Amino acid sequence: MLMTDYFSLPGLVVLLFGACIGSFLNVCIYRIPENKSIVFPGSFCPNCNKSIPFYCNVPILSYIFLRGRCKFCKQPISIRYPLIEVLTGLFAISLFHKFGLTPAMIYWFVFISILITISFIDIDHQIIPDIISLPGILIFASSFYFLPEMTIKDTLLGILAGGGSLYAIAFFYYLLRKQEGMGGGDIKLLAMIGAATGIKGVAFTIFAGSLFGTLFGILIMLYTKMADTKNLRIPFGPFLSVGAILYIFYGKQLIQWYLMMVGS
Repeated sequence: MLMTDYFSLPGLVVLLFGACIGSFLNVCIYRIPENKSIVFPGSFCPNCNKSIPFYCNVPILSYIFLRGRCKFCKQPISIRYPLIEVLTGLFAISLFHKFGLTPAMIYWFVFISILITISFIDIDHQIIPDIISLPGILIFASSFYFLPEMTIKDTLLGILAGGGSLYAIAFFYYLLRKQEGMGGGDIKLLAMIGAATGIKGVAFTIFAGSLFGTLFGILIMLYTKMADTKNLRIPFGPFLSVGAILYIFYGKQLIQWYLMMVGS
């Protein structure tokens, strides 16, 4: 995709729409772990609790104009807020150029938006709320309706493979180490991913997520010089999400490339 595609009128509209959804995701990421409503009250500063007027709540631009500080208390606003807005906008436009304005594009955008929400909640709290993952399994079990390559059988097998594979890994890890190495949230998340992508997507997600998670863990240990890996807790949800998103955009190509490498 050319950079000029991002600045075409349709591209800018999709980018703006995605950024607006990203602003809503910020609300979900902050409030869901606190068991707060994501609708009421409206946006407010977490430092001074002042309501944020609409003109100070424009995705990305408000952060720039306010120079990263609250209009009222002047406390710094986390850079993560506009970054999530940008990230969601970029995913929206990337899906638009890959699938066009089709049911598949809308389906995958909802899926990725939920993965973004889950990932940042997992980073902050090391939990994956059931209120997101369990309904997500049911919602994305409709994949056969939106995606031509999926069938009801693929969806059901994906759910079983996703949830079952991680449950088996967690069970045997517990038998070996006598401690939990993977939470139930990861199991439900992969079941949700399986509902959306099928068995191939589950296999790809586990492989990619494990690879990225291992590399990240090694980098963290090297950076912190941490020798006791028992106390090293890295949320796995973000890496599973990265693997699933990678599968959406490049899964088929990477699988074909891998099979060619193995066969040669």
